[in-house]
Amino acid sequence: MKSKNDKDILKRLGLRIRDLRLERAISQEELAAIANVHRTYIGMVERGEKNITILTLVRFSVALEINLIDILKGIIDGK
Repeated sequence: MKSKNDKDILKRLGLRIRDLRLERAISQEELAAIANVHRTYIGMVERGEKNITILTLVRFSVALEINLIDILKGIIDGK
């Protein structure tokens, strides 16, 4: 079972990915195609429903053309 803190982290990560995607004007479908994941998976990640693997996070960083560390900024401390 995930703790409240774990859920908060997943939610913040999902929101961060969503914000980065929208900044780049990429649809969920486009991100899914570039990152080679199912389109519904993107929505689940953005809502904080999925605990994604590091490999998927790397795919997202490549697809969003951003360093992995920059995706993670502010996720742990909530800033």
